Amino acid sequence: MPGLLRGMARTAVVAGTATAVSNRVSRRQANKWADQGQQYTPVQRVGYTEQEAPPPPPPAPAAAAPAADPIQQLKELAELKNQGILTEEEFAAQKAKILAQ
Repeated sequence: MPGLLRGMARTAVVAGTATAVSNRVSRRQANKWADQGQQYTPVQRVGYTEQEAPPPPPPAPAAAAPAADPIQQLKELAELKNQGILTEEEFAAQKAKILAQ
C-alpha cells in the first residue's frame, strides 16, 4: 500500500509541474505577442477544416474473384451426378458451361 501511495503522489507532482510549466509558457508567449502589438490566440487544432482537408484516397480496387479450377468443378459435378442429384442433361449443360469459360 505505501508503494501505491508513493506512486500516486509522484504522478500528482509530475502532472502539477507539467501544468505549471505549460501555463507559464502560454503566459510568456501571450506577453511576447502583446509586446509586438498582435493578439495572441492559442491554437488548438484537432483536424482539418473543410478548405484544408486533403483529398480522400482513391477507392481500393475490387478484389478479383479467384479463378475457379475447372478440373475441380468437373469433379464436383461428377460427384453430384453419381449421387443422383443431377441428371445426365443437367450434368452435360453445366459441364459445357465450365468448359466454355
